[in-house]
Amino acid sequence: MNQKALLSEKAVKRFLEGYNCAQSVLSTMCEHWSIKSELIPKIATAFGGGIGLQGSVCGALTGGVMAIGIKYGDNEPSSRKRLKAYELAGIVYKEFEKRHGTVLCRELIGFNLSNPKDLEKAEKARVFETKCVGFVKTMVEILADIDEH
Repeated sequence: MNQKALLSEKAVKRFLEGYNCAQSVLSTMCEHWSIKSELIPKIATAFGGGIGLQGSVCGALTGGVMAIGIKYGDNEPSSRKRLKAYELAGIVYKEFEKRHGTVLCRELIGFNLSNPKDLEKAEKARVFETKCVGFVKTMVEILADIDEH
């Protein structure tokens, strides 16, 4: 099994064990890059379900963008170094959108998770296990492809 497949499998396993989509992507990539922090995956917690179950940008995508920021970002104000992070974030955003037709959680899964009844329907329909695992896998694959270049 190649590195990309191993990474995506690890992220999906974390997701199925109970981490949300953003946490699964972020923690998998940071572990792969040997980046350690007590904030990982904690910092990604509120991004699940399209930012706090609001159905906005998919948590797998935001987790990937956070991973890019951690690896390629910087701590300097007005730094040109951040341009690399911006470039890579744009690439993963566009590639995710190209593969799935949208970046919005509510459109990807077909449920409004901020509505308790829709959340319950989504859980009964097992969309997290059937759809979201694919988004987690896609994001890790995209990041692994970037990592290879």
